[in-house]
Amino acid sequence: MKKQEKGSSLSLNIRRTICYVVLIILSVVCLFPYLMLFVNATRAHVEIQRAFSLLPGKSLARNISNVLDNTTILIVRGMINSITISTLTAIASVYFSAMTAYAIHAYDFRLKKYAFNFILLIMTIPTQISALGFVKLVTAMHLKDTFIPLIIPSIAAPAVFFFMKQYMESALPLEIVEAARIDGSNEFHTFNSIIMPMMKPALAVQAIFTFVTSWNNYFTPSLILTKAEVKTLPLWIAYIRSADFTKFDMGQMYMMIAFSIFPVILIYLLLSKFIVQGVTLGGVKG
Repeated sequence: MKKQEKGSSLSLNIRRTICYVVLIILSVVCLFPYLMLFVNATRAHVEIQRAFSLLPGKSLARNISNVLDNTTILIVRGMINSITISTLTAIASVYFSAMTAYAIHAYDFRLKKYAFNFILLIMTIPTQISALGFVKLVTAMHLKDTFIPLIIPSIAAPAVFFFMKQYMESALPLEIVEAARIDGSNEFHTFNSIIMPMMKPALAVQAIFTFVTSWNNYFTPSLILTKAEVKTLPLWIAYIRSADFTKFDMGQMYMMIAFSIFPVILIYLLLSKFIVQGVTLGGVKG
């Protein structure tokens, strides 16, 4: 028996070691592009063209200065615009999608199944199909070069709604809603004070995904935003990539990409603690 237990323990340790080695290798592979990005952001254009290196260069301050002092490329303004649009988009999408999911989950009405299927049907429609009509509508409403067409449509987010609906089915007992109603809580108070705290893990996950999607969005802003002062960061990065190669500064390009990644990493670090919270913990807090 002791030999069998020792053999089983040894086999378990071997499998665990193999798993750790594989995970370390995968982590290195995934993080290597980011390492190269930040290393090249510290190197000059000539150094980047000359040879590959894992050691940081000495041009970090110069690259930052070139990015911030460039009067042609409004990097700071573009970052502020992207942060504003992405933050408001994430808040609107997550809140109203959770509210819609709560209505479908907690209420029984005649067209409930049809409403749910209709929302899922919208998920299958690509954005490019409605792009021409969307641009015509925005132009007719005199909303071009404004952030409104990029924020307000995020209220209708079928993918976020579907995730919230599935999460509620597994983590939100209707008995809690009934108990709140018996205690005299109105529907908005119940949703904001009871349901939303219980949905923290789902809200955090979808807030991260929605923020990143909006942050990286190039297609829709390129159709709506034409003035330099309202352009987002992806539009400016695309502008640099299309510039004349003889005037192309790779150090500046890498630094701008590093600028664009930093807010996404910050948002993840701020919200990731909610992802690991269990459903039970959320129910106890609610």
